[in-house]
Amino acid sequence: MMRFSILGARWRGPVRAAWTRLLLLVLLANLAGLLGATSAHAGVMNRETMEKAFPPPLIVGEKDRDLPVWPILKQDGTSTPIVAYVFESIDLAPIPGFSGTPYNLLVMLGTKGEFMDVRVLSQHEPVFLDGLGEGPMHRFVDQYKGLSLKQNIKIGSNLNSGNKASSANVFIDGVAKATASVRILNQSLLAASLKVARARMGYAEGRDPDLVAHVRPDVFEKMDWDALVKAGLVTKKTFRNREVEAAFKGTVGEGLDEEGTKHQDDRFVDVYVAYLNVPTVGRNLLTPAGWKFMSSRLEEGDQALLLVASGRYSMLGEDFVRGAVPDRLTLQQQHLPLEIRDLDLDVDLKLPPSLQSGEWRAFRVIAPAGLDPAQALNFSLHVTRSKGQIYPERVTKAFGFDAQLPADYFEAASTNDKTWRTSWRTRVGELLVLAAGLGVLAWALRNQLWLSQNPRRLAMFRTSYLLFTLGFIGWYAQGQLSIVNVTALIQAVLAGRNLDFFLYDPMTVSLWAFVVITFFVWGRGTFCGWLCPFGALQELVNKVVTPLRLPQLRISDRTDARLKKLKYAVLAAIVVSACVSVPWTDRLVEVEPFKTSITLMFDRAWPFVAWAGGLLALSAFVYKGYCRYICPLGAGMAIFGRLRRFDWIARRTECGTPCQRCRNDCGYKAIRKSGDVNYDECFQCLDCVAIFQSEQLCVPLITMNKKSGRRIPIAVAVEKQAVSPVQG
Repeated sequence: MMRFSILGARWRGPVRAAWTRLLLLVLLANLAGLLGATSAHAGVMNRETMEKAFPPPLIVGEKDRDLPVWPILKQDGTSTPIVAYVFESIDLAPIPGFSGTPYNLLVMLGTKGEFMDVRVLSQHEPVFLDGLGEGPMHRFVDQYKGLSLKQNIKIGSNLNSGNKASSANVFIDGVAKATASVRILNQSLLAASLKVARARMGYAEGRDPDLVAHVRPDVFEKMDWDALVKAGLVTKKTFRNREVEAAFKGTVGEGLDEEGTKHQDDRFVDVYVAYLNVPTVGRNLLTPAGWKFMSSRLEEGDQALLLVASGRYSMLGEDFVRGAVPDRLTLQQQHLPLEIRDLDLDVDLKLPPSLQSGEWRAFRVIAPAGLDPAQALNFSLHVTRSKGQIYPERVTKAFGFDAQLPADYFEAASTNDKTWRTSWRTRVGELLVLAAGLGVLAWALRNQLWLSQNPRRLAMFRTSYLLFTLGFIGWYAQGQLSIVNVTALIQAVLAGRNLDFFLYDPMTVSLWAFVVITFFVWGRGTFCGWLCPFGALQELVNKVVTPLRLPQLRISDRTDARLKKLKYAVLAAIVVSACVSVPWTDRLVEVEPFKTSITLMFDRAWPFVAWAGGLLALSAFVYKGYCRYICPLGAGMAIFGRLRRFDWIARRTECGTPCQRCRNDCGYKAIRKSGDVNYDECFQCLDCVAIFQSEQLCVPLITMNKKSGRRIPIAVAVEKQAVSPVQG
């Protein structure tokens, strides 16, 4: 007779206990926070430290009261111009790292948007703290020197390192095993620098380049020039002689244009504007080869603007140089300037006969400028007149015209379209493999009875999956969940920060999402037994040394129960520390060997390697001793695992009384004397499920078969490491 407990009394007790334990931890965390916890603080630089960092001939000005920026001046003859602005990133863009604490970068930004110096003042990234060390991080930061906010800076292969200064698009080298951490550093640096550039250098105010609308690449309709004008995709503006003359009235330029004065109603110039990178525009006006060529010249987020002029005034002028910024044309959006630079397209353009004799150019606006296709383009055409021969007096007037892209041709900005999306796009393949692996695991746990009917089938499947967990999830994809994820969450919440930093690591987010769901279905063991790379490494080590028949350390039930409480004390200490002291938290989380053995694959200082190696050696004598007795993450998993709504491992009334077979075979000691499974300590290896179904191993089944007259040989179970001899 089988006994299943699903809801009822067994639901309320464990859940109440789980929430009580969790509530105590939260109360301790908040109490520590109220008593003076500081997960991070504002800028640390004062005048004395600034003057040491930037000695003469540089002069440190007064710190701005409204914007935490120090102007840096330099004596130049009789004047002392500002040559740079210095600021701390934590004051302007406190984006949390994986410890929950932001980087603090000291940035020296030139007045034209160039990075003159970047230094790391403080950081708490686990991978750079006694892991890889800070050397790779400092080498990464050094790559920004000489680059500019006007360039499109991306993390990737440093292909154009030889000509960084003049490249519109720059790829800088990342750091292996720290991809997400350097992306957060990059975002912190650029976000803080853009705030200063917007306030002091006229960059696109209020628009993060990652938070603008995007041209829709999937919208295309066949149209000729007239249809494009009618659809609003080409905007026309006509300037007549009358309004030009009116603008110069009362200046030295008045009356200097004889033709304009005589024929005031005639056309001065017609100007046409269009987004050439909009498929309906570009594919209709360019040949297929021309469209392909232009598209290859644009990086993601760049915009190509087509301007056509027809009339007696040139929008470019005789001195215009191909590939340069035009003198007579300027662009603004929301009252701030955006640089337009000639794309120098040598392609054919399909213009109507009336415009064949005119001039046209395609201009690029790079992504970091923050041009938003959802906002109007505010162009100005500058007309200059001069009077006199030797020392002529010049006067310039600007004539504005606007262009607006119709809404059907752009996709509105997402409210959270930050650079973490790049991490997800670049790891699609890995995420698909992970999704397939999680699907297989969910299927296996759902079909546990079929899987465990054949012990050989179960053993092969489990070993194969543990190799997948260790090799792919752990060492390759760096998907080891960690107590650091928990401390980062606590510190970010206490500091009131956004939790977007988690999204820079899609593998971790995906695994946590799956694990949280499984809390309600199978409990703690889904992660600890199947998806923890270090747990898999311990079990595989145990399998390798099993043939050696090493003596096993026998631990009494009473001692085992006491030792299992230790991990909750470790968890409590780390949680409280996360609220009180970031440096102490950095030290305490090293109780986890995950960073050493999985993230860095033992490439680390010898004390950490000795600790991780010692725990693996321990697992050869005490079956998964770290997981059972020390692991703070396992303790947290056990607490939330009590949300489980089903007792899903089958039991019989004879289990425990009189049969103790499963209990004695359980390497985790997760089966009580009563025969019930202790799901808080169960790692879901399914060995007891295999015994439950085996007519050679399950004593109640053997007894039932004897009573029915069937003769079935009794098999002796293979003793698992750290398990007492089998007792029926």
